[in-house]
Formats: sequence, C-alpha cells, structure tokens
Amino acid sequence: MARKRGGDEERDPTSGGKIAPGGRVDPRALQPTPASQETGEDLQTDTGEGDDDGIRRVTFTLTRDLNKRLDKYLTDRIAFMSRTQLARLVEMGEVTVNGRTPKPSTKLRLGDVVMVAVPPPPVREIQPEDIPLEALYEDAHLIVLNKRADIIVHPARTHQSGTMLNALAYHFQHRSPVGGGLSGVGDEFARPGVVHRLDRDTTGVIVFAKDDEAHWRLGWQFEKRQVEKRYLAVVEGDMPSDADVIDLPIGPSPSKVKGMREKMTVRHDELGKNAVTIYRVRERYEDFTLVELELKTGRTHQIRVHLSYLGCPIVGDDMYGGSNATLGRIARSASAEMVMSRQALHAATLGFTHPIRNEPMVFTAPVPGDMARLIHLLREHRSMGRAITLPGATVDLAQAVPPVS
Repeated sequence: MARKRGGDEERDPTSGGKIAPGGRVDPRALQPTPASQETGEDLQTDTGEGDDDGIRRVTFTLTRDLNKRLDKYLTDRIAFMSRTQLARLVEMGEVTVNGRTPKPSTKLRLGDVVMVAVPPPPVREIQPEDIPLEALYEDAHLIVLNKRADIIVHPARTHQSGTMLNALAYHFQHRSPVGGGLSGVGDEFARPGVVHRLDRDTTGVIVFAKDDEAHWRLGWQFEKRQVEKRYLAVVEGDMPSDADVIDLPIGPSPSKVKGMREKMTVRHDELGKNAVTIYRVRERYEDFTLVELELKTGRTHQIRVHLSYLGCPIVGDDMYGGSNATLGRIARSASAEMVMSRQALHAATLGFTHPIRNEPMVFTAPVPGDMARLIHLLREHRSMGRAITLPGATVDLAQAVPPVS
C-alpha cells in the first residue's frame, strides 16, 4: 500500500530489487516480474511475445508530478544507457507515454504511464578473444585498424562477444609491440576506447584510443568535424552527375519489420536530423558506378540511405534496396558464383591530428578481397572506357584497390 509521508508518496518496497536505491533500473534485474520502489513510479518488465532480441518492456507509472522532460527522466532512471541512446529509442518509437509516441521534450506529469523497450546492458568486462586484426598503425596513445567485414565494433544487445573490442583486448595482451590497453572513456557502456564506429559489414579504417586524453581529443575532432573521412562504394545504376552534394535529413524508419529495427530513412519532420554527403564519381561502368564519398555529418547509415534515396543503392545492401553481385550478373554469363554478398562500402581513408603529438596523420586501407574482385570484374566486363578526374577526389585508387590473383 502507498501512504503519505512528509509530503512525498512512499511505495510498498516489494520491488524484489528491480529498482536500485535512488530510483534507477537495476540492469541485472530486467526480468518479467512486477516491481515498485520509493521513486514516484511503479516498474514492470515484459519480454514480449516472440521477442528474441533481448528487449525488455519496462513500464513506469508516475505517482508524483515530476514536471520533468522525458529524455531527462529516462536518463535518470536507466543509467546504463546514454542520453543519446535513450533519445534514439524515443525516435524509433520504442518509448510511449500513455500509449502515444512522445518527443524527447515531452513533459511528464502525475499519472503518466511510460513504457520503454530496453535492450539489456552490455557486459562491462571485455573478455579477450583471439580474433585476427589488421593494424595499420599503433603507438602508446591510439591504434588504427583496417576493419574486416562481419564484425561489430563493441558489445551490443545479443552480441556480447566476437567484437573488435574483444579482439583488441587479446591484441594488447599478446600481440601489441607497445602494449597498453583501451581508454576508460565509455567503459560504463562497454565501449572503452571507441571513438567512432563502422557498420558490421562496412570495412576500412577505424581508430581506437588507448588513453583518456587521446580519447577526449580525438572525440573533439570528430565532434567538430575536423576529421577527413572518405569512403568508396560500388552502387547499382548510374549516378545522376559526376559530383554533387546530398543534403537530406535522416531519421528512423517507421518500419517495425523484424530485423529492420536499425533502419533509417530520409525524413522531413522533427525526427529528421541534418545529414550531408558529398559524392564524386571515380569510375563508371555499364549499370554500376564506383563512388568516392565524403561525410560532412555522421548519421547512422548515412551513406547507405542517401545513395538509396538517389536510386543507386550500394551493391549487396539488401536493407536499402541493393542486390548481391554474382559473377554471372557482372560478366553476363550463367555463373552463379557469388562475388559480393554484403554491402560494397569501404572506409578508404581517415585523416586526423594526432591527439598528443599534434601531427597530421592520414591512413589508407585497401579494400578487402571481395570488393577488390568486384571492382576488377567491373573494369573487365563493364568498362565504359573513360577515366574520371574530379577536383576534391583524394582516394588513391591504385593504393585502395589492390590487384587480385
């Protein structure tokens, strides 16, 4: 029973530990049982019928008039998620207030019922795993890698192992010529050392920080857009011009199809965020184009969404309309041999100022074998016979696209 005491309302403390002291959700106790505590709300969890992605439905019922913004309230209550992560949940429609989709700025009042689909917290301790890494550079402050396909950067939801962080933990213990470890920045979210990310099947240059000072200084460069990032992509169709600026806002897709939870789309409403991509055509083939892309912002799936919106999805990117590339498709033969079954997107170059020595650094990562083969096959079977030289294009194709045997 609830009873008044000193002007506040006290809840019967039968939560079973679901809410920790101070009103925060206990990340260890996201189980499908009801809970309550002395926090001004009730809490319940529900795994949801057929839900196999680790999501828990958490419900808060406000028993006091808190007069607080939704995003701030959630940050206070779900401490193992960052404010950006929680805002993303709101944008994706994974949060409701009284059964309706709110905005992050929605003010909460007495009696409001807030339901949140909460992913389980990632493991805090990164276990070392013997996973091969291709290091382009390493010193005492940072490490630059050429990321391979089919690996995620850090633990998330049901992927608690097999990540680049697990591989780095092993690398620093057994292979690093200089030793060390990852910075402590982001450790509370199981993301130590993570300055930026690449999608699971996107390959190429990525940098990790090995100490806190390097992390903060690198992060500042990314935030202030002082980092030079260039990508290569093979797209379907003919790009509408040799070079242009794509300035289209991006936000979460309203699609709730299973497996498409992370899908983004062009949105011209309050959920769309400014997104700018510059593209330059490097090579044209019959029905395909090799494109160099320069990011001016860093939205989720930005390149993939922008290219798809232009009607030129990335080869192999089935989420955004791309198709796999077989040898028969490229060479106009009957061969069903697979050439590219993932998105043909590669972070070719990354330039930044060394966070400690203040020296400019630029790294180029060669495309992996499947994408290199795709480009060479297009040159052989689909060439249109003209080289394209554009001002502002900086990726050295001779270095980025190695020969294939």
